[in-house]
Amino acid sequence: MSTLVTKVRQRQIAQVIETGKRLDGRTLTDFREFKIEEGLIEKAEGSARVFLGNTEVLVGVKVETGEPFPDTPNEGVMTVNAELVPLAAPEFEAGPPDETSIELARIVDRGIRESKAIDNEKMCIEPGKKVFVVFVDVYVLNHDGNLIDAAAMAAVSALMNTKMPNFEIKDGEVKIKQGYTPLPLRSHPVTITIGKIGDKLIVDPGMEEEQVMEARLTMAINDESNICAIQKGLSGYFTPQQLLEASKLAREKAAELRKKLKW
Repeated sequence: MSTLVTKVRQRQIAQVIETGKRLDGRTLTDFREFKIEEGLIEKAEGSARVFLGNTEVLVGVKVETGEPFPDTPNEGVMTVNAELVPLAAPEFEAGPPDETSIELARIVDRGIRESKAIDNEKMCIEPGKKVFVVFVDVYVLNHDGNLIDAAAMAAVSALMNTKMPNFEIKDGEVKIKQGYTPLPLRSHPVTITIGKIGDKLIVDPGMEEEQVMEARLTMAINDESNICAIQKGLSGYFTPQQLLEASKLAREKAAELRKKLKW
């Protein structure tokens, strides 16, 4: 019975979208209402929680010292991990990261990395020996669609209030001093996910819409409105014209969100 109901619901969603509308009253290009709360995790160097409709994502940032990569001895390191909390959705299970959490982490990571959001050279303590390492941990608390945009928004918001410890090099050793310095940011990427249902493109897909989407395209837009990262998902395809339409739509929605976010 539940499978039958799901199929009926999916057909209903597809039929409504063909008319240019959505079941929740939005237009095809409307985002759901969102809210951002910052500085929630006391022991983290930065944190933010995003509510996008009923989707809820929490991000915590830790800053530690470590070694740089051999090919970038003068740059700090950033790593993104995502955890899909079992309480967030029936399909999420405890255990090692699955394909969904790995993909989520990679897309969030790529948007931040390719936009050059963090000035990595300013995170270098001692070239080739010691740098700051930024750990961005994404926790999905409730899944109601479009985890990617919610997680990316939360990650950038958390980085914006992240602090690095002050330090000095004394007698060849790194000494952590009192006080903190803001994480050196030079860009604030906005991530926009566009889904394809039939021949229609929609932004900010809800969970039910994701169940009928044929293809998904996520674009990270930097401060200059340039696309700096793209990720395609699902087995469907976009025509060349749809790709052009999607890129224009992503830039427009990023500009709208940036005004609301005041980034």
